[in-house]
Amino acid sequence: MVEHYCYRSFDRQYAFIDNRLGDYLRPPLVNVRGEKNLFFAALMTKMLGVGAAMVATPDLPDLDVFCGRGGKDVIPLYRDAAATEANVTAGLLDALGAEYGTTPDAEDLAAYVYALLGGQSYTRRFWNELETPGPRVPLTKDGKTFVEAAALGRKLIWLHTYAERFRGTDRGDEVPQGKATTIKGVSADPAHYPVEYAYDEAKREIVVGDGRFGPVSPQVWEFEVSGLKVVQSWLGYRMKKRAGKKSSPLDEIRPERWTARMSDELLELLWVLEATLAMEPELEKVLDKVVAGACFAAADLPTPAPEERKAPGKAVVAGDQLDMFADDDDGGEDDDGDDD
Repeated sequence: MVEHYCYRSFDRQYAFIDNRLGDYLRPPLVNVRGEKNLFFAALMTKMLGVGAAMVATPDLPDLDVFCGRGGKDVIPLYRDAAATEANVTAGLLDALGAEYGTTPDAEDLAAYVYALLGGQSYTRRFWNELETPGPRVPLTKDGKTFVEAAALGRKLIWLHTYAERFRGTDRGDEVPQGKATTIKGVSADPAHYPVEYAYDEAKREIVVGDGRFGPVSPQVWEFEVSGLKVVQSWLGYRMKKRAGKKSSPLDEIRPERWTARMSDELLELLWVLEATLAMEPELEKVLDKVVAGACFAAADLPTPAPEERKAPGKAVVAGDQLDMFADDDDGGEDDDGDDD
């Protein structure tokens, strides 16, 4: 079947989710995708760069979804498609509840982690420490701070999943409209399919073929996830001669024309990034509050049992990568994530 999948951070594309057609589909992730599940991606064994230390997607992720490198660093929130088995170390939520007076659930924990890692300030603050690969999450001992961070994280996940997850009273089923609009539509004539794009900093506009979109701030244009310039990468994969590696004649099958839906998706991406940057002061403030207060030491918390480190449905014990979420890596080459 044809489904949305996440090719790179914030970049939703389409793929045939079928072993007869897919290059190398990963059953552990294919089998757990569902209406409530989420996939988080980061760099666990390589150095993080500027920008978010973690991204979220509701869609099946590509092999190198985070920034075009990193491979197997994908963490599902649930270990089953029905979202009944949380991918959280046994006893961890109870340990937090004993300190806070009320026990959080798996989604609360995921939202808390995302508030700290999904913004821009984590990598700025811990730049020197992150020379040792892998994000480490400071877990506050203050219940009010946890709740505050989790509320921000829920909103950020909602934004980054294009309003498909963590909806609430103030979070509907559509991406909130931002400032960017279509100033001049891109031609739908196949003869004028865009071959290049550019950014006009003076006008604060993105030029796509004969079309223009704006206003777009330099911060949105340069928005980065560990070296991946999100908007520029998104556009590069949609030019007549697309960016990225080509491994098959199938890569030469390209859209025949630029469609109105493609323009809508570009605007949605720009709006998501606008809203993300607008949240940054709040995200930085809550990170500051967490770091300034008392935090759990690793010895205070349970560690994953060997079976919790197995990929869903697999029998091979994974390596020691994650402290809080059970890892779905089985130790094999390129075995978690989806490939294009």
